[in-house]
Amino acid sequence: MSASPALTPVLDRIDAALPDSLERLFALVRIPSISTDPAYAGECRRAAEWLVEDLRTIGFEASVRDTTGHPMVVAHHEGPAGSPHVLFYGHYDVQPVDPLSLWEHDPFEPAVREIEPGRKIITGRGSSDDKGQLMLFVEACRAWKAVHGSLPCRITLLFEGEEESGSPSLKPFLQSNAGELTADFAMVCDTGMWDRDTPAISVGLRGLVGEEVTIHAADRDLHSGHFGGAAANPIRILARILADVHDETGRVTIPGFYEGVEETPSQVKASWDALGLTAEKFLGEVGLSVPSGEKGRSVLELTWARPTAEFNGISGGYEGEGFKTVIAAQASAKVSFRLVHKQDPQKIRAAFRAFVEERLPADCRASFKEHGGSPAIQLAYDSPIVTKAKVALSDEWNKPALTIAMGGSIPIVGDFQRLLGMESLLVGFGLDDDRIHSPNEKYDLSSFHKGQRSWARILAALSEG
Repeated sequence: MSASPALTPVLDRIDAALPDSLERLFALVRIPSISTDPAYAGECRRAAEWLVEDLRTIGFEASVRDTTGHPMVVAHHEGPAGSPHVLFYGHYDVQPVDPLSLWEHDPFEPAVREIEPGRKIITGRGSSDDKGQLMLFVEACRAWKAVHGSLPCRITLLFEGEEESGSPSLKPFLQSNAGELTADFAMVCDTGMWDRDTPAISVGLRGLVGEEVTIHAADRDLHSGHFGGAAANPIRILARILADVHDETGRVTIPGFYEGVEETPSQVKASWDALGLTAEKFLGEVGLSVPSGEKGRSVLELTWARPTAEFNGISGGYEGEGFKTVIAAQASAKVSFRLVHKQDPQKIRAAFRAFVEERLPADCRASFKEHGGSPAIQLAYDSPIVTKAKVALSDEWNKPALTIAMGGSIPIVGDFQRLLGMESLLVGFGLDDDRIHSPNEKYDLSSFHKGQRSWARILAALSEG
């Protein structure tokens, strides 16, 4: 684990101050900053104010910024002349704790507990998502400042309080404060590791298009004995249209759907294959074994680097108890598309609607409801920022850091790119078993400790020429 002369005492400081950094995290976790419940609005503000006061002790110019919802925390610290300017993002709000009866410990009374020999965890709501994650970076900054009296680069912090409730205030805030928040690049901590011992950098995030389609036929529900065989049945029409979306190989048949989709570099696919995650292992956890997507693709390629069309809900006719012989007047489906690379959300939306319209009988019509859309994020696998961060992480964990992608979406990364013109470095230390959004959320103590050291190393690497 090599370290520069300037970095070594910072790492030593992090090690020595671990008990104090835990107490600070505990203080923040004890604040029930549940953003989706209006009853906790005061607690969200209290969490923001706690962060501001803590950041000021490090020397940040920090303030609570009011929005139409929960407040933002914005903080600035200067760095050496000519050093890069980085924006670090996290969120201080948390998910509700219901059902409380399933928690083994008070969700807002954190503690360190040993769950197996040699493995200790931090318990409590927000210990992983995202209070534990954001405090890693804060503690790395605290150690740099304590040792050197300065930070290695210019840093802006942005902590929001609505991530768990859809971030309604975030985009307007970014637009209104673009000049203040724009940096050379952003860093986002709301991601995870490959496993407990293997750090990872996410370079791809799939985009998303949500559509709700309704097929309209007769002007009312019809008796299936009287009208059956003569009247159009919207459930059958909708089912046929949805069935046409995929061919027998799993590919999406909507014209133009694959426009902008690039093949993953062969060396990247080889590195993913080397991880040994088989379809049986991946799907076995949910009682399945055979992948249903495009044939000839690994499960990691299917979930990280390929676009999808999925049906998330379908309704029509009588859905109550018992049986009712009707031909429904209408039938609906909710459809989501996960996008990759350069796929255009609006083109995908328009292509899907045209696909539906072309398959309608003459006396039926379709209506559509939009449920959001955002493009995919794809960073260069050989980006200088990614390369430096990989070396820093590999040095800390004594294991090569992986370059991975994510099947889900983090909207803030797209907002940083589109509104502020910044690429993002996605590094996090969460684990698959952290139970975020569920009862008994936890964060491994090794993630909390080595995560601080990792960020200190990354700051040092990014600040070098």
